[in-house]
Amino acid sequence: MRVKCVLCDTIQSIEDRSSLAKRLRNRPIHTYMCDRCQERITDKTNKRIATGNFMLYRTPAKENEW
Repeated sequence: MRVKCVLCDTIQSIEDRSSLAKRLRNRPIHTYMCDRCQERITDKTNKRIATGNFMLYRTPAKENEW
């Protein structure tokens, strides 16, 4: 299966029977990102977290009364 990175527009091929290929075929909202772009985003996010100014806003978990 040929896939295109959403950030750098490089075209790569992945195995047709892999779990990533199945996820991309069955759920069109999922997008492919190459390893180089994924690593770059991970590094930049970790650097932002290390500065202490990075806030991750998550909704608080609601307790079920049942």
